[in-house]
Amino acid sequence: MFITFEGSEGCGKSTQSDELAKFLHQKSYPVLLTREPGGTRIGEQIRTILGNQENTQIHLRTEILLFQASRAQLVEEVIKPHLASGGVVVCDRYADSTLAYQGYGYRRVNLDQLRTLVNFATGGLQPDLTILLDLDVKIGLQRRSQGGQINRLDTYDLDFYQRVRQGYLDMAAQEPGRWKIVKADRSFLQVQEEIRQIVLQRLTGD
Repeated sequence: MFITFEGSEGCGKSTQSDELAKFLHQKSYPVLLTREPGGTRIGEQIRTILGNQENTQIHLRTEILLFQASRAQLVEEVIKPHLASGGVVVCDRYADSTLAYQGYGYRRVNLDQLRTLVNFATGGLQPDLTILLDLDVKIGLQRRSQGGQINRLDTYDLDFYQRVRQGYLDMAAQEPGRWKIVKADRSFLQVQEEIRQIVLQRLTGD
């Protein structure tokens, strides 16, 4: 099973995906945790370029293609082999992030063009389950700033992140069978418990 976590800044994707992977490991599932951009040696180098605050002149098409390059490497080197062996993959962000940020967020790129690029980069591989950690944008940005790990992608205006959030909600509404929306404005344990219930239900078919 291929599980992805999505959401706007500060929603807790990284901590929640990490905790889920630990939980599944304890349950003896063959789980692999990875992230985007990154997850491979090549992908981590691309991640450094994308997050560098000095790279303010990076063109939007360049940014989009770098994300797809990292994604293609991750899919072929890490995700597909683990899924083929019967394992569970948990990924912190995936292809929907491109549609949310570079599509809905910027509003300067045709969504159909983006979907074509994403499909090429992923080889058509889609998640079985996508968990959207939904959170008020202002709260998320406040959490992010308090965390002290700001990169170039955290420096846009509030309206940008509002569009990103709405983009996620629109995509979830379009594919309710794949997406599950989890409210992230609760305690860490409350959010994690709901995530575990959703994932175990999918894994066991109950």
